[in-house]
Amino acid sequence: MKSAAIYARVSTKDQRPDMQISALRKYAKKRGFRVFDEYLDTESGASETRSGFNKMMNDARKRLVDVVLVWKFDRFARSTRMLLSSLDEFHSLGVDFISYTENVDTTTPMGRAMFTMIGAMAEFERDIIRSRVIAGLERAKERGVRLGRPALPQDAILEIRKLRKKGHSIRKIAGQVKLSIGVVAKYS
Repeated sequence: MKSAAIYARVSTKDQRPDMQISALRKYAKKRGFRVFDEYLDTESGASETRSGFNKMMNDARKRLVDVVLVWKFDRFARSTRMLLSSLDEFHSLGVDFISYTENVDTTTPMGRAMFTMIGAMAEFERDIIRSRVIAGLERAKERGVRLGRPALPQDAILEIRKLRKKGHSIRKIAGQVKLSIGVVAKYS
């Protein structure tokens, strides 16, 4: 028997998730899934801290669930990017995903085909982002923009080396010259 995670989210404190949860429980029972846990968020979808979502993802990563049931894509993910990323992670974990109202079910051949297309779109999106970043860096270099950390002034390098020759520890020098231990170690 497959172990199911039911995830529901409502956008405001005034909304109730009962309809979502009830329908997903019935669906799980109909499919013969054992409900492992129900995860609920009553926050804005734009909120960065969705404790129910995070707990569900952690349980999926621990392989405690075989399938994630959601009412609707927009109740699960607040953006296409987040949806694609989560679906990609579920795929790599071997966790199935079912969106009840959109009728997307990765336990079926049609659902797996849809999942493959979604995965291809996610990879395509990552490639586009990577290409844009590389092109942006190249344009910046052409305009003479210096990338990376600013160079450490020569007097700071000399001070680090002087203190090191006196036998000071890297940690002590870092505190004195107000630089990180890594920077001091690099130049000592």
